Amino acid sequence: MTQYPAPREHQESEFSLAELCGDGARMAPHWVIPAAPATRPVPPAAIHGVRVPAASARLIAATAEYGA
Repeated sequence: MTQYPAPREHQESEFSLAELCGDGARMAPHWVIPAAPATRPVPPAAIHGVRVPAASARLIAATAEYGA
């Protein structure tokens, strides 16, 4: 197993937020965003065979409390 040294904390602070933003701006033209295909809404009657475990359903139902 290869061991990699942990980065030193002072090395992380060598870069400022402005430098990181500048790096991102220079790299942005290299990132190609593919055209998204047009999607159509799916009627609820067409969705079938989806099973959600009870624990997952409870978890999703409980997340509404965080938005309140």
